[in-house]
Amino acid sequence: MNANRFIAEKVAAVDVSGIRRIFDMAATMTSPMDLSIGQPDFDVPESVKQAAIDAIQAGHSGYTPTRGLPVLCERIDAKVAGEFPGWDPMVMVTCGVSGGLLLALMACLNPGDEVVYGDPYFVSYKSLPHLVGGKSVIVDLDDGFQPDPERFAAAITPKTKLIVLNSPSNPTGVVSTGERVRAIAELARKHDLLILSDEIYDLLSYDGRSPSPADFAPERTLLLRGFGKSYGMTGWRMGFAAGPQEIVTSMMKIQQYTFVCAPHMAQRAVLTAMDTDMSATVEAYRVKRDLVISELRDAFEFVKPSGGFYVFPKAPAKYASGTAFVEAAIKNNVMIIPGNVFSERDTHFRISYAADNKVLKKACAVLCSLAG
Repeated sequence: MNANRFIAEKVAAVDVSGIRRIFDMAATMTSPMDLSIGQPDFDVPESVKQAAIDAIQAGHSGYTPTRGLPVLCERIDAKVAGEFPGWDPMVMVTCGVSGGLLLALMACLNPGDEVVYGDPYFVSYKSLPHLVGGKSVIVDLDDGFQPDPERFAAAITPKTKLIVLNSPSNPTGVVSTGERVRAIAELARKHDLLILSDEIYDLLSYDGRSPSPADFAPERTLLLRGFGKSYGMTGWRMGFAAGPQEIVTSMMKIQQYTFVCAPHMAQRAVLTAMDTDMSATVEAYRVKRDLVISELRDAFEFVKPSGGFYVFPKAPAKYASGTAFVEAAIKNNVMIIPGNVFSERDTHFRISYAADNKVLKKACAVLCSLAG
């Protein structure tokens, strides 16, 4: 039997994640200095772990309402209302921000509808629209990795339905300015578009709050946030969506037939997480950010990151591409990700500084030696 004939064309056309390929390479290395994975290196707070254990022991292991536990939805409602006064969106609990992104695209896109987003981009933005019948439209960010309103405006066509913003950004760590976010929000109003705002790193913002399109055009915003990066619980698959009732209701309809609901015990634990002070962790990551940029600034060209846990340097000129530099780094036991995983160009590479400070310092020394 030729099993390939059963694979849908839209799936066959999507490549395996380049990040996963690097992870596979890491499995063959002995004690690599791993600056590749976009996952916190801190553990879930003990109180949050205990809340999950208590939930399991109390028998909270069945399905929850598709929208999420009512008590958790109420807490999220209150959080959103406190941050965005006057906005009254509908909220739902999702299986991570990735789950929310998939539900949103499935709910909103008809065949041929276009989704506009900036390059560099998170890997899902390119593949998911295609998988649900839409089309990706990629717009270059400016030299500071900020969204350029004129470039976004030029990319809008009668088929455009959605704009995706991601701040703080993966892979660049850049936080979009309020001026640029406001301009994109005005574009959404002018052209009758919806903004999907991926704010999974919102808590990990080191130089002030990250502006959101919900600050400027809440009625045009579908906010996607998560708890995995902020509380070290990436594998618990916990996020939420907040936006227009009609859209969130449609996402819930799809969730009924796909994810069903987010994990019950994790929903209970997130109630405790939302009461947990993570300021010490955020400060520790600010220190890591400052350490990495201090170590790299004399050898590499990059935009200073203000959030998340990434920096996106340009590969040294003596290398033919970002991939060529990454290959050299891997040969020297440093795991990083080539920029073409996140971009239509192969000129940069991504470093994750979610690692021990000693490892960061040692790995940066290796990278600098390769640049020299």
